[in-house]
Amino acid sequence: MPIENMASVMSHGILSHNKCEKLAHCDISDSQVQDRRKDKEVPKGLKLHDYANLYFCARNPMMYKRQANADNLCVLRISLKVTKQAGVVFTDKNAASDYARFLSVSEVKSKIDFDLVFADYWTDDDPIEQMKKKTAKCAEVLVPHAIPAEYIIGAYVVDENSVQKLQNQGFNLPISVNSDMFFR
Repeated sequence: MPIENMASVMSHGILSHNKCEKLAHCDISDSQVQDRRKDKEVPKGLKLHDYANLYFCARNPMMYKRQANADNLCVLRISLKVTKQAGVVFTDKNAASDYARFLSVSEVKSKIDFDLVFADYWTDDDPIEQMKKKTAKCAEVLVPHAIPAEYIIGAYVVDENSVQKLQNQGFNLPISVNSDMFFR
């Protein structure tokens, strides 16, 4: 999450892509990925852009692409209680992937390979295996429309300067420095 968005997030919550478009905000998403997500629908659910999305593991290909901007980012810690909200859906890989499975909470343990999700690296000599690992790193929790701010329980940042930036945005929850999460 861009640190500059935190005042808005603490006021409005973590919003779906469609709700974010109605507010001024810093967007760090990958436009090509967003184009893939735009019209994709969750089976028996909403369009992907109508869900607020969370990664299980923040140290993933998206963060790797944004590592040069790590000083201006934070990773929000979200209470597991968010998974109890009505309509929450889980994916076994990036939801934009052609082969993503959309899962209920009862299927999570048996159908998401958490060894791949939390692996340190996703590279592989075999390009098929690498794609499998890369998309698994981006497994998601999809929450309809918004995640209320009360589900935010803390944040991670890359360094002490970023702690100050986050606090300057009015963030008063626990903040931990974890440079590895940001590939530093």
